Amino acid sequence: MTAHAMLPGHERPFDDAYRADPHRVFTRLRAQQPVHRVELPDGSAAWLVTREADVRAGLADPRLSVDKRYAGAGYQGFSLPPALDANLLNLDGEDHLRLRRLVSKAFTPRHTAGLRPRIEAAAEGLADRLAARIAADGRADLVAEFAAVLPLRVIGDLLGVPDADREPFAALGRQMLAPRRPQDVAEAVGGLHRLLVDLVAVRRSAPGGDLLSALIAARDEADRLSEDELVSLAFLILLAGVENTQAVISGGVLTLLEHPEQLAALRRDPALLDEAVEELLRHAHPNQTAIRRFPTEAVEIGGVRIPAGETVLLCLSAAHRDPARYPRADAFDLHRADKAHLALGHGVHYCLGAPLARLELTVAFATLLRRFPGLTLAVPAAELSWNTTFRTHAVRTLPVTSAG
Repeated sequence: MTAHAMLPGHERPFDDAYRADPHRVFTRLRAQQPVHRVELPDGSAAWLVTREADVRAGLADPRLSVDKRYAGAGYQGFSLPPALDANLLNLDGEDHLRLRRLVSKAFTPRHTAGLRPRIEAAAEGLADRLAARIAADGRADLVAEFAAVLPLRVIGDLLGVPDADREPFAALGRQMLAPRRPQDVAEAVGGLHRLLVDLVAVRRSAPGGDLLSALIAARDEADRLSEDELVSLAFLILLAGVENTQAVISGGVLTLLEHPEQLAALRRDPALLDEAVEELLRHAHPNQTAIRRFPTEAVEIGGVRIPAGETVLLCLSAAHRDPARYPRADAFDLHRADKAHLALGHGVHYCLGAPLARLELTVAFATLLRRFPGLTLAVPAAELSWNTTFRTHAVRTLPVTSAG
């Protein structure tokens, strides 16, 4: 099957119109019906669920498994070697709980709060760098100078990744998630695998006080996880902890700059920052869909019967703009009464790093608001470049300047 051979009975919504404005396409699909049988860009098939109530229920439905053993012939996600594939996003039940318990202490609100001084110091240093670049060139890319670097430093410190390995890892992650050539994904996966295997070897020979050293000890001393599970956990924590957070920082800044009245209200009342973070997670989160799921038995969603083994994509982006749940759903509103969202998941697969992500976002926005009172876009918003796939929608670069 190729992306050019239309599957019978399937819609093909991920076209040029989608790349130009994903939200408009999802609005149309959601208004038409709650579940669509679609062909993805690689020619594989999936069922796309668009309404908030169905998406929320689906995320918590134990019949919708993330385990590829239940997959049929539809979309199954990235093709990864076992050493990267044995992670929490592919496991249910006892295996999922076992691995989750091993890392959960590193992401509790109490432990995360203890990281605040280091995160604040990192954000201040990056703000200095951003300011220097603007002073020298008149403008700077907020993604490259700030948004992409802060979470990389935080997660790198948490896992004990040497400084020299951090940017190569981030570059390979970007290549995997936003490929520009057919061979990009395979090359990136191979590079990520090698980097992580080498990192585990280094930490095994010279353990420290980091999370990866603790996981290696659990592997070697207590035999509580396999070698593939060990490497896969490191892969997931690094990739998810860096890419999603950087995209919300950059997308959140863009959203604030495009809503000057909301930005002014936030500057007047910094106590609104926690509320702003939740609304930005709803409005500007990059993930268009949750991780693919496979029914372990036939299920009915939105009045549509989906056979066992087929692929279900729960559309977070469509859910977050569903007017049946959110009044003025397309609007960014700091004062929105109902800011509950699904950006960090729901049910047993709720994001393990949610407290850390919220802390990083809060520190990032607080630092930028305080340090750059005159921050503005350096180019028209229509000229911005985006990484848009059926999985993600994130700004590639964000040229900014500052009057103060």
